[in-house]
Amino acid sequence: MAAVVIVGAQWGDEGKGKVVDYLAQSFDLVARYSGGHNAGHTVIFNGHRFILQLIPCGILRPGKQAVIGAGVVVDPAALVAEMNSLAKAGIDVTGRLFLSNRAHLIFPYHRQVEVAAEAARGASKIGTTSRGIGPSYEDKMSRRGLRVCDLMMDAACFREKLQHLAAEKDAICRAAFGQPLEVAGLVDQYLKFAERLRPFVADTSALLNRAISQGKRALLEGAQGTMLDIDHGTYPFVTSSNSTAGGACTGLGLSPLSITGVAGITKAYTTRVGGGPFPTEMPDLEANDLRQRGKEFGAVTGRPRRCGWLDAVMLRYAIQLNGINSLVVTKLDVFDAQREIQVCTGYRYKGSPLAEMPPDIETLEKVTPEYRTLPGWMASTSSLKDPAALPAAARDYLKFISDALGVEIGMISTGPEREATFLLPGTKLASWL
Repeated sequence: MAAVVIVGAQWGDEGKGKVVDYLAQSFDLVARYSGGHNAGHTVIFNGHRFILQLIPCGILRPGKQAVIGAGVVVDPAALVAEMNSLAKAGIDVTGRLFLSNRAHLIFPYHRQVEVAAEAARGASKIGTTSRGIGPSYEDKMSRRGLRVCDLMMDAACFREKLQHLAAEKDAICRAAFGQPLEVAGLVDQYLKFAERLRPFVADTSALLNRAISQGKRALLEGAQGTMLDIDHGTYPFVTSSNSTAGGACTGLGLSPLSITGVAGITKAYTTRVGGGPFPTEMPDLEANDLRQRGKEFGAVTGRPRRCGWLDAVMLRYAIQLNGINSLVVTKLDVFDAQREIQVCTGYRYKGSPLAEMPPDIETLEKVTPEYRTLPGWMASTSSLKDPAALPAAARDYLKFISDALGVEIGMISTGPEREATFLLPGTKLASWL
C-alpha cells in the first residue's frame, strides 16, 4: 500500500508533469488535488508533446486511472477540450478518468471578473493567468460556488442556481468595474457539458480510500509549487489553493495517515512567473541565456519565466512544510554550458542572518543572498543513461545540494523526454516504486 505525494518545491514549473508520468508506471492511480487549468504539465514521449492542464498525466500510461479531486476548480470547457485532444491522440479516458462530484466549477464570468480585477490593480497586479481560478476559489470560500454535483442535478434546479448567481455577479461587476458580464446562453452551454461529463463523475474520496484499502498504489499530484501556496507562499503573489503536500489530504478527502511518502521536485536552478520577490534572480543578460537554454516559457501561457540560482533557503523551507523525504532534481542538463554555478545557502537582512523564511514580501525583497560558487562541468549530460556516467562536477553539485538540504536526491532528469531520467537505487524514492 502506498500513497505518495509529488509536490513542487519552488514556485512551480519544476517539471512535475514529466516526473509524475515517469513514476505513474509503478502506481495504479494518479490523483490531482489542487489548482485549475492554469497549470500545464508537459510530457514528451514517442515524439509527441502532451500538455495536460486538468487531467493527471498518469492518463498517458495504459491502464492507469486518473482522478480530479474536490480541491481542483474545473472549467468544463477546458476539461472537455483536453479529453477531446487526448482522444485525437488515440488515448481513451473512458473508464479511467474520474471527476469529483464535489469539485467547484469555473464559469466565464470568473474569467471576466479576474481580468477586470487585474486591470484595476495597475502596477500592483499579481500576474495571474486570467483563467478564473482565483474568483472560483473566492466563490468556494464565500460559500456561493457551484460544484460538479450541482451541474449533475435536475436541469431546472441548476438553471435557477446559475441564473441567480450570474445576476449577483453581474451587479458586483457593474458596481466595482463599471462593466456588465456576458451571460447569454450560459446555462444551456453548461447543461451540454453536464451530459458530456456525467459518465466520469464520482465520489472520488470514496474511490481513492477504497482503492488504497485494497492495497492499490496512488500517486498524488498538486499544481504550482510550495512558494505559491495560499497560506505559506510569497503572499499575495501566490495561487489560490494549498499547493503544499497537506493539500493532498483536503483536496482528495484522504487521511494524513494514508500518506507514505513525499517527493519534492526542484530544478537545478530556480524560476518564477509573474510578480513577487525573487532573492536569487539573475541579471537580465544572464537570465535570458539560461531561459533560452532551458526553454523557460509557460506551457499554458507562453510567458517567459524569471530565472535565478538555486535557493537552498527556500528548499529547506519547502522540505519543512511538506515533509519531503526525497528530492527530484530536473533540468540538470541546462547547466551543461555553465562555467560556474552559484547556490544560495543563506539570507541576510540588514546585515544579520535570517533563521526563518520571512512571512512578508517587503522583507524578502530586501534580503541579501549568501552564495557558494561551484564549478560547472562544461560537458553534455543529456545523452547519458547512467547516473554514474555524470561528469564529476555534476555529481559534486548534486552532493552539495543534498548535503546542504539534509535530504536524499532520489531522481535526476537531464532532458524533457521520458528516457532522460535517472532513478537512483537505494533511495527512499526507489523503495516506493
